[in-house]
This record gives sequence, structure tokens and C-alpha cells, in this order.
Amino acid sequence: MANLTQFYAYSDLPPLPDYQTTLKPHLLPPIPDKLLSLILPIAAYWGLSMLFHWIDTKDYFPQYRLHTPAEVSSRNRVSRWEVVRDVVIQQVVQTAVGWLLGMTEPDDLVGKEGYDVAVWARRIRITQKIVPRLLSLVGLDAVGIAKNLNGSHPVLAGAVMGGRYTTFQTKSGTAGQVSGFTAWEMTLASTMYWYVVPALQYGVAILVVDTWQYFLHRAMHMNRWMYNTFHSRHHRLYVPYAYGALYNHPFEGFLLDTLGAGIAYKVAGMNTRQGIWFFTGSTLKTVDDHCGYALPWDPLQRLTSNNAGYHDVHHQTWGVKTNFSQPFFTFWDRLLGTAWTGGDVSARYEKAKVAAQRKADQENKKTTITHSNIANSATDDPQPYQDDKKNALDLSLLPFQDQQPLPPPGKADLQAAGSRQQVLDDQKNGGRSVLIQETAEEKEARSLLNRSGRRRTASSLSQTDSLKGLKDRVTGSMHGRVGAILGMESKR
Repeated sequence: MANLTQFYAYSDLPPLPDYQTTLKPHLLPPIPDKLLSLILPIAAYWGLSMLFHWIDTKDYFPQYRLHTPAEVSSRNRVSRWEVVRDVVIQQVVQTAVGWLLGMTEPDDLVGKEGYDVAVWARRIRITQKIVPRLLSLVGLDAVGIAKNLNGSHPVLAGAVMGGRYTTFQTKSGTAGQVSGFTAWEMTLASTMYWYVVPALQYGVAILVVDTWQYFLHRAMHMNRWMYNTFHSRHHRLYVPYAYGALYNHPFEGFLLDTLGAGIAYKVAGMNTRQGIWFFTGSTLKTVDDHCGYALPWDPLQRLTSNNAGYHDVHHQTWGVKTNFSQPFFTFWDRLLGTAWTGGDVSARYEKAKVAAQRKADQENKKTTITHSNIANSATDDPQPYQDDKKNALDLSLLPFQDQQPLPPPGKADLQAAGSRQQVLDDQKNGGRSVLIQETAEEKEARSLLNRSGRRRTASSLSQTDSLKGLKDRVTGSMHGRVGAILGMESKR
């Protein structure tokens, strides 16, 4: 009886159109889309990386650099050749896994789009059937309302009656007279099919890959064996650059990046063409997060707060156990209390950037690297860092001067202690020497900034002479880093 009632309830639905499918034309003939999904992410990786490398070598946009070329050679614990080698190894593994994944996927077809849109139109029509019941719950008569509206607003009257559009009749074989779809139903159905559903698929994929990478990435930092065995290789790059984005231990590269992206693709139910854009977009975002520039007009850095400046904190000795989120959003760091809380760290200046910063200061402008509030350090819940300072036994044995720079008190102090202890544990990649070198550079950077500030108002040199004077003053081992490291500027 229930099945019979359901049949009569839906027997007035418009029929679905016939369709015939054919293979979808390739995006870039004659390359098959499945092959393109393997090629394009790698081409995007090296294309964007070489763009940033070209900017590096030409010394463009020095005012937006986070670090200087001198820092790349002096602070990093791995050669560029080793970086390229390991990236290529990961991309070979990525291509092999992608090929296997493609073998499990059906070929993309076309010709069924009209049918699928009509299915969505049917769903919209079925949803309207609850309108009379909802109106009756508040004491309104759907039939009476529909009669009043039928003359002036027939479409609205049909919606009030639960999708009974008597003025939209079409003949359909033996099915007799059935209601056809209205223009608004077809427009909404098309919007759902072509825009809303794909947007939700991309959203689900982003959520999955962000979740996968956050928890695995965090685990590799919280577990000493996992960090020293696998993840410490990536952190040989204390000064990240674009084509080092995928410099990882091969096992980590497979687990964190390749497998995570593949799972996100499958869970979201994407087709091959959608996978091309998702894999390529994820690759571009990862490269941009390691590019070494805080570019105010870079769309990838403006869309989310998870950008090059945010991730650069994670590569520093005092922030290596914070800012785990990647590659898209930072919500897991915010929800679970692992975002850096020590305030703005606008501080990675090269020689030319000292001059650019002087001009920016005169114009009352400042390049912001991160957006954390220094007040958060004292007020935020210390979880999950409450024991990090107590457990940083090796750090406490260092001379006081080698423990600089000092972070703000509170959670940032705990975060920095745990991060720097992890650097000390990683003896094969520098250990204590990394902290000693960074401390010396930070002190010299702050000293230079103070000297530049005292001379600023008294200087009567022309702009050209001023730039030359600043350049002459920043030679040596400072490597161009000046500014409010860990909020130190607010303490002076």
C-alpha cells in the first residue's frame, strides 16, 4: 500500500529525456586527459618554481622577500642539487601512483548532461511537495492561496500547490498529460549541476587533503622517531624556496602528498577533468607556500591566511612545532591551538630590503608576514604545548645568549622552546650550530635596525646616496634580516 501511495505521489513527475553518450573530447588533443592529469601538475610545479627562481636571480621585489640569497646558502643544510634530485624522485612516485589511480577510473563521457539536469529538476519538484504540508502546520490553506495567485502569478501558485503547474503541460506518449518543468526549475537545476555540486566536490577535496596533511604533519613533529627518520629532511630547508616545496623523504612524500591528494580525489567523487584542476591547483598552492615572498598582490596568498609568510614561521627554529596546516586553510591550527601565537614576525629582510623598508616606514607602510596577535601568547590555552618548555632539557643547557631571540611570554614561549628543542634533537642536520648561527644573525639585524632608525631623521643624503649607505652598512654575516623577530620590537 505504501509503495502504491508513493507511485501516485510521483506519477505526475515529468519524464526524463533520452540520452546517448560519447567519449569527452580531450582538453589538449591529442594528449588523453588521464595522461594530462599526470603531466600538468609536474609542469605547473616546475613552471611556477622557475618563475620564482628567475625573480630570485634578477633580484626583483626585494621589499617582499622573506629571506635573502645569502641566507639560502648559509642556513640551509642541503644543496640545491639534492633538493632537485629528491623532488624528481617524489614526482616519479607520484606519476606511478597517478597512473594506477587512472586505471581504476572510467573514461569521462558527454551526452548525459541534459538527463542529469532533468534529474535535479525532478528533485526540486519532489522537494516542493512538502510546501502544502508546511503551510498547513501554520494554519494556512495551500489550495486557497494558490487560487488567489493563479491569475497573476501562476508559477508561484504551482509552487504553493506542491509543484502542480497546470499551465505547463506537455504530451509524453502513453504517460498522458504530465506537468513540464518551469523555467525557474530548470535554471536552478542547471545551477546545481554545473556549479553547486562541483563547488561542493572541490570543497570536500580541500577539507580532506587539509585534514590528512595536518594530522600526519603534526604527528611527524610530535613523534621524535618519525621526525628524525622522515620529516627532518624537509626541514633542512630553514629558508624555503619554491622548487624545494616537495623536497621530502620519499616515504613521507608518498604518504603525505601523493596518497593524501588521491584519497581526497576519490572521496569527493571527482571526474578526470576535475582531478586535473584539483591536482594542479594543489601543486601551485604548495609551491607558492614555499616561494619565499610575501607578495601582497599574489592571489594564492590573498585567498587564505595559509601563505608563504604563515608557512615560513614553521620552517624557523622557534616555530617548527607550530603552523602545521597546509596547503589551503589554517582552521585545524586555529581549532587545535597549534597556530603561532607570538605576534607578527615581519623580519626576513635582505640587503636591498633594508633600504626598501626605510622608504616604506617613511610612508607609514609595513609588510606583514603573519597575522597572529602578540596578545594571544599570554591569553591562549597553552595546549598542546604545556609541557614543551619543561621537556626542552637540552635547550636549558645552552648559554643564555644562544637561546635568543626571546619570544613573548606565555604560549609563544612554550611553542618556541619545543620548536628549538626539536632542532637540537636533529643533530645530523646541524643541531646546536643552527641555533647559534640564527642567534648571531638576529642580534646583528636588530642592531642594524636600531642604528638605521637613529640616523633616519638626521640624514640629509639624496635617496640614491642613502640607499648606497644602507647597502654598505649591511655587509657581513647579517644576511639582511632585520625587524621585530618574535615581537621583540614591541619590547624595546
